[in-house]
Amino acid sequence: MSSILIVDDERDIRELIGDILRDEGFAVRLAGNSDDCMSEIAAEAPALMILDIWLKDSRMDGIDILKTVKRDNPDVPVVIISGHGNIEIAVAAIKQGAYDFIEKPFNIDQLMVVVSRAMETSRLRRENSDLRRREVTSSDMMGSSPAFKALKSQLEKVTKSNGRVMLTGPAGSGKELAARFIHAHSARASAPFVTVTSATIEPERMEEVLFGRETQERGIEKGLLEQAHGGVVYFDEVADMPPGTQSKILRVLVEQQFTRVGGVEKVRVDLRVISSTTRDLRSEIGAGRFRQELYDRLNVVPIAVPSLEDRREDIPELTAWFIEMFHRSQGLPLRSLSTEAEAMLQTMQWPGNVRQLRNVIERVLILGDGSGPIEPRELPGQDTGGGGEGRVTLGGALATLPLREARELFEKEYLLTQINRFGGNISRTASFVGMERSALHRKLKSLGVVTTTKAGARLARLEEDEDIGED
Repeated sequence: MSSILIVDDERDIRELIGDILRDEGFAVRLAGNSDDCMSEIAAEAPALMILDIWLKDSRMDGIDILKTVKRDNPDVPVVIISGHGNIEIAVAAIKQGAYDFIEKPFNIDQLMVVVSRAMETSRLRRENSDLRRREVTSSDMMGSSPAFKALKSQLEKVTKSNGRVMLTGPAGSGKELAARFIHAHSARASAPFVTVTSATIEPERMEEVLFGRETQERGIEKGLLEQAHGGVVYFDEVADMPPGTQSKILRVLVEQQFTRVGGVEKVRVDLRVISSTTRDLRSEIGAGRFRQELYDRLNVVPIAVPSLEDRREDIPELTAWFIEMFHRSQGLPLRSLSTEAEAMLQTMQWPGNVRQLRNVIERVLILGDGSGPIEPRELPGQDTGGGGEGRVTLGGALATLPLREARELFEKEYLLTQINRFGGNISRTASFVGMERSALHRKLKSLGVVTTTKAGARLARLEEDEDIGED
């Protein structure tokens, strides 16, 4: 997208402008009417348009073309030219999204100044879009655990379609990153990704924010849906959307069009919709807080994003990525993890999931002891306090039990923690705890280890399968 499209019904004018711009090293395309103009745009969106506001013998005038271009290709700057210029036309063109206005007969130096500025604007917009796409790609979802691999496999499948996706999972698990992954690897990657944070928009302003508005004073102000035209709109925590807005969003999904607040014209949009929630939407429907019809429209492809507890094996890889990222972006120390700190991170509770892990690593790098490996004492809640180094404090029921029962309870908790840490992988667990795999099997059976976590469920199946083989 590097050419300049010149649209003018006067052949001499468009060829004159074309010759001037070619002499300056620009690639140029010409169109004499609205049909030729739209065909050129459909073939390849230009970097800049120079558009005559009056077009003889055309189905569309300059303002109509401007509206269409700003709807379908909002990043393309449009410079309006006219021999009948007046302040009202200039204001109308600027309100509709024109980059600038030049009156015929124009000064060549003035034209070149406007074109140079507009081309720089176009270049910066393209670079920003490229950077956004690279940011998502470079911060690709990290992990190699079975839970993560299953998630990524599902995401890769939906990138090839335009189906609506509903992402579910606990707060901080990476639902928005999953949505951005879908966008960045789809045919819409060069188009906008617009987030609608339902919880932060006041209910009385929701329609204005989503659909935009038209006023006499300010003209057209595009809403988030119109800004996302051609790309993806992401409804973050869709359960927070007000009931009145839900019905209007449902209509947009059905009709692919809407009317701006204060406007009368229908605005058509081409959108892919991705939604996310931490709540059980079926319960919300039962309580009358969410529309069944909207749920059915949004939940075409449901994908569950696993919690960090279900993918503890990924914690070292995620931690290494966060350390490198904070080093690049903030100049924080490029540190490694000690073996003990890695084990501690994998056995800690993470109610805030990946977001909480990221925050913990940032805090450790800011407040940490230096540039050496991160040690357990630097992690939250691991400070032993003055004079207490090396001591183990017994808590809960453990301190009240006889030695044999306490030892058995400790072994259960310890082995269960390690099994969950390694995602139910008996071989890796046995290697870490220093036991033969067969001995670990016998120990688990003697202790009656039972867990409701996914890792434990996998462990139970592994035990059954391996026992059958051993028999």
